Amino acid sequence: MECVICKSGTMKAGKVTVTLQRNESIIVVKNVPAKVCENCGEYTHSEEVTQKLMGIAEQAVANNAEIEVLQYAA
Repeated sequence: MECVICKSGTMKAGKVTVTLQRNESIIVVKNVPAKVCENCGEYTHSEEVTQKLMGIAEQAVANNAEIEVLQYAA
């Protein structure tokens, strides 16, 4: 799959760190599975991973987290 950003790299399976922010909460999730461009580093997630990330963020906000750093668990 060709990268939609740089148009010259190939997207390959990898892991990334995702930082999300809502209001005053910052959530950092490490080792998130993604397709990563070997040229520019742009990444995309599957719908399943995106939904899980949103659930993680919602839970952190509900717990009044100011800064939360977590490992992604499949």
